Amino acid sequence: MAEVLFARPKALLDVPFHYCPGCHHGIIHRLVAEVIDELGVGEITIGVAPVGCSVLAYEYFNCDMLEAAHGRAPAVATGVKRVHPDAVVFTYQGDGDLAAIGCAEIVHAAARGEKITTVFVNNAIYGMTGGQMAPTTLIDQVTNTSPYGRKSAEAGLPIRMCEMLSTLDGAKYITRVAINNAVNMAKAKAAIKKAFELQLSGAGFSMVEVLSTCPTNWGMTPLEASDWLEKNMIPYYPLGVYKSPEGGSK
Repeated sequence: MAEVLFARPKALLDVPFHYCPGCHHGIIHRLVAEVIDELGVGEITIGVAPVGCSVLAYEYFNCDMLEAAHGRAPAVATGVKRVHPDAVVFTYQGDGDLAAIGCAEIVHAAARGEKITTVFVNNAIYGMTGGQMAPTTLIDQVTNTSPYGRKSAEAGLPIRMCEMLSTLDGAKYITRVAINNAVNMAKAKAAIKKAFELQLSGAGFSMVEVLSTCPTNWGMTPLEASDWLEKNMIPYYPLGVYKSPEGGSK
């Protein structure tokens, strides 16, 4: 009898991703889907994805999915969770979406302690719209709208969302992970699973920030992008748990 060691999660539909080669969205999708399967919550899970590279997430996740206007996923998820308090509700958002036009929504959802989970993909650039500077773009990082590199005197400093949201009483679990190597992928999955488990237990707002690459808009190969993430993003965006119900933070 053949033993299957690796297979597509039931929470992912059997369709090819549209993401660029080397993009980490596909890996993150799989981690979320594996968590949904392991917790056995596929029938009660509702995802919300707004504008961005993940706008077509409804084509990939085998659960109820909603689209939201740019940046408004936390507001939509709030309504969904309040109407369906027993559902597992998550938002899947990029940095251009969450940290820019949707910054107010994520801050106030966390401040209110909404019982939702946010998967925040930070690749330090606007991906879908062609590579413009995002709130998370690093100093001196070159983008289409910062061809000489981001300058703090003109654009300010990159926003650290975990550090900011962890100061809010309504936020119960705030952590930052990366998926640039196998070890970090395992840690990322564990963080996503914990965030879902906390929601099931009735805890307040949780967010898992995932440092990710954008090889196409960074102008790099996938391997170069992963190396750049490790050498440049992680030093500015340190990995770790910033707030948890058990106490202790960075």
